[in-house]
Formats: sequence, C-alpha cells, structure tokens
Amino acid sequence: MFTVEQIKAAHSLVKSGEDFPGYIKTIKQLGVTAFETWVEDSHTLYMGANNYQTQSAPMYTALVIADVYNQPAFEAALKAHQQGKTGYVDFCKDCAVNGVEKWFVCLHAMTCSYYNRKGNEVLVEKIPA
Repeated sequence: MFTVEQIKAAHSLVKSGEDFPGYIKTIKQLGVTAFETWVEDSHTLYMGANNYQTQSAPMYTALVIADVYNQPAFEAALKAHQQGKTGYVDFCKDCAVNGVEKWFVCLHAMTCSYYNRKGNEVLVEKIPA
C-alpha cells in the first residue's frame, strides 16, 4: 500500500492548482482511492483498497474557518488557484476566510467536493483526466 511519504513526494511537484490533475493521476497510480483534507491545518486522510487508511500530519498553524460560506469569493479564489495565480497555503487561507472547512476527492468519480462548517456540500468539481 501507499505511504504518506510517497504522497508527499508527488505533492512536492504541485506548485499551483494547474498541477492538481497530474498529482491526482500519480496518487491514483499509488493506490489512493479517495482523500479528505481539512483546511484548518491541511491534515489529510488518504484511503485505499480494503479499508486501508493513512493520515498526514498538519502542515501549518491552525486557520480559523469562517462560519459563513461566501460562494462568489470562494469560486473566484478557486479559479485563481486553478490558473496558477496562488500557491497551496494561500488557497487554504482563501478557503478558510470564505467558509470552506474541507474537501473530499473521490478518485473513482474523479470529483472534488468542498464542504462548509455545517457539513454541507457547497461545490463539486470534476477533475480533468
């Protein structure tokens, strides 16, 4: 099964949201079937076959997640990140101030779903193959 170290090596090649599809392809080849990332500190739970799970450590000091989801501002920040205009930590800060608590990536469906603090799915995107 895959390790957090293997995933970190793949993630180290990601400089912006433009690189996300390549990262997804790489970790899918490692055996990752899904992962859930919490914006607060970027700790991530990775899932694989046969109920295999491993979790990464926090990446930064905890951010405060806004109570209210700001759809227009979040979607603008997401678009900027996907165009390579922001790095990962800046994107996480944008998520926090705009009320996004976590995202869940399903590698079978090739989707990334974003959730607010109430646990409501607020946006689902198809990941380009």
